[in-house]
Amino acid sequence: MTDHPTPDHNQPHDLVGIGIGPFNLSLAALAHGIPPNPHPLTTTFYDQKPAFHWHPGLLIDGATLQVPFLADLVTLANPASPWTFLNYLRHHERLFPFYFAERFHIQRAEYDAYCRWVSNQLPNLHFNHQIDAIRWNHDRALFEVDYTQLDTDGEAKALGRTHTRHIALGIGTEPHIPEPLKPLVETETLPVIHSADYLHHRQQLLEAEHITIIGSGQSGAEIFLDLLRARPPGHEKLHWLTRTQAFAPMEYSKLGLEHFTPDYTRYFHALPETVRDHLVPRQWQLHKGIDTDTINTIHDELYRRTLHGGWPDTTLTPGISVRTAERLTNNRIELHLQHTQQNTRTSLTTDAVILATGYHERPLDHLLTALDPHLHRDTSARPHIDDRYRLALDPTITGHIYVQNAERHTHGVGTPDLGLAAWRSATILNDLTHTTTYPLPERTAFTTFGLTPHPSTLPTQNPGLTPLTRTN
Repeated sequence: MTDHPTPDHNQPHDLVGIGIGPFNLSLAALAHGIPPNPHPLTTTFYDQKPAFHWHPGLLIDGATLQVPFLADLVTLANPASPWTFLNYLRHHERLFPFYFAERFHIQRAEYDAYCRWVSNQLPNLHFNHQIDAIRWNHDRALFEVDYTQLDTDGEAKALGRTHTRHIALGIGTEPHIPEPLKPLVETETLPVIHSADYLHHRQQLLEAEHITIIGSGQSGAEIFLDLLRARPPGHEKLHWLTRTQAFAPMEYSKLGLEHFTPDYTRYFHALPETVRDHLVPRQWQLHKGIDTDTINTIHDELYRRTLHGGWPDTTLTPGISVRTAERLTNNRIELHLQHTQQNTRTSLTTDAVILATGYHERPLDHLLTALDPHLHRDTSARPHIDDRYRLALDPTITGHIYVQNAERHTHGVGTPDLGLAAWRSATILNDLTHTTTYPLPERTAFTTFGLTPHPSTLPTQNPGLTPLTRTN
């Protein structure tokens, strides 16, 4: 889209969004739908990227979202919004083809195109803007946001400052590189890449004699399948290694999915910090497993390659950790491996490594340096985030900083889930406007989490159920 003129900085915004990924794009779309009564809600959003793109390195042909199409930017908060996925299809005259396709889970590339369609039409989205600092101006009772406007080459073009009553941080996640492999990733001559950059290097990878994929999640499975299909039978030369004890399917039962409801989010947020920290890593299969259809397709492809005798030249081994890695003189890569159950060690020589090792939340500290003395933290030095997605700040700061996809330690496994995007955005906007702009359901799950549940989850047919007190 064509960037809008630089705003009048003497007129503060109600909300400045930092980062334009799916979550802040959801917030922008729902904010755009708030009627100007009595005054319009003034918002603006910044991102240092030149345009909206969602995981471009992983838009593998045929790869689908792991959530239904109803988990778009707005539908679960406002299905009448003009920014729904169905309205995107209508706008492109594709409603009938979608209807007959009978697909509940859309392709990732289509989700990316839908989000770009929204971003190209919403006003007040400013790309090529890098946020440098956030401060609180006590005299004006406003946040000051400093930014650098970038040119098409990503170089500094101009400096600017804007003021706002509130901020929404949606800076997203960044690829996680295991410590033993960091030196190799930083070496440009070696094909050691994170899965986030897979499509950008796919042709180079296909030319490698032997390829190793590390990681047990959906991305690793999709990349393994894509490479398997692209290589001739009997000459696949693929290794797939994971730390998990199995190539495990994602928990996708209907009651299991209720861990991604607002009911569970409320329950999790009310748990003690130590309980939350113990619980999150144990729930990995809720969000880090592999889609069952993908697992079945991989097995079908491997089986097909045995029909004329022999086995495909592939090795799939769970329970493996990478101890160290090094570059050999012939520019190959040697991985030093350990099997966690057998407690045995070996080495693997390969020509290329793909790290499907997931993502970590980007740290907020570099943006909040000036606010650090006012920021409340937990015992692990992480920001306190309340049930309305606000950073806990000193009372002297009267504005709010809302966070999106940076609160797993306080809100649980649903934090990065697209299905909760619209609900979280609506919660933020309801709090910001002090109104029920977007009415939200009191109850969203059949499961009652805990013996002292949120009042909305108490079963109406059993009025005799009384809350229990927590014991030490």
